Amino acid sequence: MSDNQIVTKANKLTSASYSLGVAEQRVIILAIIEARSQQRMIDARGVLRIKAKSYQDNFKVEKHTAYEALKSAATGLFEASFKYKSIDEITGKPKDNVVRWVQKIAYIDDAGTVELQFTDEVIPLITRLSKEYTEYELKQVSELQSEYAIRLYELMIQWKSVGKTQQILLDDLRNQLGVKPDQYKAMCNFKARVLDHGINQINNHTDIIAEYEQHKTGRKVTGFTFRFRSKQAVSKPKQVSNNDFIKMTDKQIAVFSNKLAQLPALGSKAPVGASTDDYTSIIAQDLRDKTKQKQYHKYLKKLGYRL
Repeated sequence: MSDNQIVTKANKLTSASYSLGVAEQRVIILAIIEARSQQRMIDARGVLRIKAKSYQDNFKVEKHTAYEALKSAATGLFEASFKYKSIDEITGKPKDNVVRWVQKIAYIDDAGTVELQFTDEVIPLITRLSKEYTEYELKQVSELQSEYAIRLYELMIQWKSVGKTQQILLDDLRNQLGVKPDQYKAMCNFKARVLDHGINQINNHTDIIAEYEQHKTGRKVTGFTFRFRSKQAVSKPKQVSNNDFIKMTDKQIAVFSNKLAQLPALGSKAPVGASTDDYTSIIAQDLRDKTKQKQYHKYLKKLGYRL
């Protein structure tokens, strides 16, 4: 990995709860890289400058898009904060910490530049790191278009050495991903709009293949575990004969029906007025049907269906 393109965060920052849009998360990532590239560790007075050109080059967007993204991020970051838990040194009791990301931020319009200063507490979380930290290459998240996908990738890659997260309780997961209390209250919406959409982007654009397992208390979903593996370790795609019926697991059907529903080549076949969720459900039923599954074989191969 190229040292000057590595994003590094202390694990308590990786696992923190916060809600940032894609532009804000990308500026934080660029600022972390800039901070760690300096010859000396920055202090609370250190000013970091992020240029639109850097945003444009790293995230493969048009020049005007980069300028607008920096402006948007400059507006959003000043009010943004994150939350994490620690143990109070005096009482030994759990402590909830709420920390602002930046103490100052400015946008220099004519120069297409954001200037920011991290708050005192953020500095050691991105520079003077303990043994418990997460790192990844910037390019792994450069094509992720969902704020949830970026956060899911970070949460998973924290467990890179084992390829599986611990079980994350539903409320904790929603908080860590920045899903607001009034968003995606129904489990089907949360899975479709947050988890499935995020996992789909991760599988298509990063160095890992991921899936999740839901955990229930009674009939209610109360938590999730995420499993993932490096694409380099994944075997070649299964060679599917058009005459064969593919026995897919429920998890595979859930993942690939969502991917298939979003393919432009299949979009014209969706029933008139059907939502993406409706079309995903129809495709999922077809994938279980020996008489209907065949029509999706060539698309499954293109999407990297594997044994």
